Amino acid sequence: MSCFETVTHINAPPQLAFDLSMDVDVHTASMADSAERVVAGVTAGRMELGDTVTWDARHFGLRWRMTSRISVLDRPGHFVDEQVSGPFKHWHHAHYFEPDGGEGTVMRDVIDYAAPLGLLGRVVESAVLDRYMRRLISTRNRHLKAASEAAGV
Repeated sequence: MSCFETVTHINAPPQLAFDLSMDVDVHTASMADSAERVVAGVTAGRMELGDTVTWDARHFGLRWRMTSRISVLDRPGHFVDEQVSGPFKHWHHAHYFEPDGGEGTVMRDVIDYAAPLGLLGRVVESAVLDRYMRRLISTRNRHLKAASEAAGV
């Protein structure tokens, strides 16, 4: 199993960054490079506790589907999405939004995941997935930062 954390500073209030992070449309726009789209569940707008969404995307030249559920929601400070079905043996993504002491937000993502296929999956995690997943989350966070800062003006 792999775990990593990213921290993003956003010049917008935590409530705004949180709400945009829960928005399916904002997420889809952030993943344009992988042609991600919603195929089931919440198809537009902001997700709530217990909601599921099924994403279809292209990664490594292959089509993947993943259904995730919002399993924890404590607006505006914290939410968790977890894989219900999909390519991972385990996927748990915790999102934290804290005031930065001014008018901005410190957004922290903690991602725990495991590839399937036992030993082979662990080799793929360390050889390819760890770097790829960090880049994917960083891309998402850059988009969320820009959207939050534009909306907060």
